[in-house]
Amino acid sequence: MSSETTWAAMGGQTGALSHIRVLDLSRILAGPWCTQNLADMGAEVIKVERPGTGDDTRAWGPPWVRDAQGADTTDSTYYAAANRGKKSITVDIARPEGQALVRRLAERSDVVVENYKIGDLKRYGLDYDSLSRINPRLVYCSITGYGQDGPSAHKPGYDFVFQAQGGLMSITGENDQLPGGGPQKVGVAIADVMTGMYATIAILSALQHRTVSDRGQYIDMALLDCIVALGGNQVTGYFANGKVPHRYGNAHASLVPYQVFAVADGEIVVAVGNDKQWQQYCAAIERPDLAGNERWKKVTGRIVGRQELVPELARTMLARPRDEWIARLEAHGVPCGPINDYAQVFEDAQVRHRGLRVDMPKADGGIVSTIASPLRLRGTPPAYDRPPPVLGDSTDAVLRELLGCSEKDIAAYRRDGIV
Repeated sequence: MSSETTWAAMGGQTGALSHIRVLDLSRILAGPWCTQNLADMGAEVIKVERPGTGDDTRAWGPPWVRDAQGADTTDSTYYAAANRGKKSITVDIARPEGQALVRRLAERSDVVVENYKIGDLKRYGLDYDSLSRINPRLVYCSITGYGQDGPSAHKPGYDFVFQAQGGLMSITGENDQLPGGGPQKVGVAIADVMTGMYATIAILSALQHRTVSDRGQYIDMALLDCIVALGGNQVTGYFANGKVPHRYGNAHASLVPYQVFAVADGEIVVAVGNDKQWQQYCAAIERPDLAGNERWKKVTGRIVGRQELVPELARTMLARPRDEWIARLEAHGVPCGPINDYAQVFEDAQVRHRGLRVDMPKADGGIVSTIASPLRLRGTPPAYDRPPPVLGDSTDAVLRELLGCSEKDIAAYRRDGIV
């Protein structure tokens, strides 16, 4: 009997992480992005929020999630983008009774994710050292701006700051020698998102190690580390030759042509990735003179001579409209594409085929639309069966079913403002 058959016969659920419980003490973006990944893969994620207000991003609107009548709710779409698949409970962790509830939940969990300031949770007895004593198998992931130690560890961390400090803005934006040149941030909170992704990998690695060690471990994730790591080939090039990378705008440091071209009715992207594609590109634009020129046949020559070559290509690209160019280039196997806004993205045939928009019904009859997970596991695909939770929607159920609290206990917690 195959492992899949055995799992099914044992009553296993479809999610790859359906055997994992995550206690989510994080808010804003990096932590919730990580725990949403885990929820998509089937983990039970219990999001602990402040009574009355919840995750800060619930109030980061407009735009707002709408109800069945099309009216704005009190939850922002920013919050909805990173919190589907979770159960929300409200607990005041500044109170001893609330801390005790969180400890009981941690004792029954596999993973804790938090992004509090350094030392905050230790004051509450909710740090790794405290919780690992009651649950040695706990994987505990802390997410901060600068990490748990070092001269900047005490500083608050914001995505925009890290895009600047971590070098990304020094290579993002138009070339300084051209109009509009200067540093630019990425259009999404990329430091937060990348940290959430790296944290997901770290947690899964620690869970896998736990299968052989039977012990959890502590994970120290920093936005600064993750944004610097994103420098990739730009940084390793600097290490090799000492030349500080600079902004190329929509051009590429190591490939030519690899950029935006203006065409007769707009703009397109052309991405010639190797010398063979260069020959195909020249055929598509009917420039055999460029294809046969020894100076341009190799990528090194095109890089060194880009100041002469690119203007010549730019004049040729103005001769035809966007759709005609894309058809010609694709027919020759040249990577290219239109520059879509997000309305156009979700009309794209391939995007629609891949089901990248997920419309999730809410308890109030409304619909919240989110982006599908790119994690496509064939045997255990992601599930979208729980929309972003209303604040505290699972408080009673979790206290009752997981911690064994009576209705009287729950009523007392509510009366005293603990939940």
